[in-house]
Amino acid sequence: MSKAKAKAKQVKGKMKETTGKAMDDQGMQAEGRGEQIVGKTQETAEKAADRVKRTGR
Repeated sequence: MSKAKAKAKQVKGKMKETTGKAMDDQGMQAEGRGEQIVGKTQETAEKAADRVKRTGR
């Protein structure tokens, strides 16, 4: 997964969380927070992989 796709997942999760708040839907809020966490984790993994590639290890 690319950093851009990971960031897009974070944005999608934030939108879902915000929509859930507006609709008073706790399930949707939790799902959105979960997507944000997954996106942040994927982005961090991509950054780490990039660092490893740059150092040649």
